[in-house]
Amino acid sequence: MPRATNNPAAKQRRKRILKRTKGFFGAKKGQIREGRHAADRAMAYAYRDRKTRKRDFRRLWITRINAAARLNGLSYSTFINGLKKAEIDIDRKVLADLAVHDAGGFARLADAAKSAL
Repeated sequence: MPRATNNPAAKQRRKRILKRTKGFFGAKKGQIREGRHAADRAMAYAYRDRKTRKRDFRRLWITRINAAARLNGLSYSTFINGLKKAEIDIDRKVLADLAVHDAGGFARLADAAKSAL
């Protein structure tokens, strides 16, 4: 009786690894063992950085809001506090977009925040 190797499944496993490592440098893209390690590491980085991206964007938004608020004579914390007291509920993503693209609209929000303090 001939030896069974389950070759189709093994070939699929190898193909799946090489598909993930397409575009990698050197042995990582063509060899199964090196490719498996590289793909596992890449998946770990991707998982971690999906979380990190959210933090990075929030930091960017806060920096932009702070810069625009200071142009209107407020610090970031007093601006956010004034918005809360004025019961204006806008998230930081939209505030940052206003700060960059619509300075007049942001100035009106800053005036509302000042008057609420």
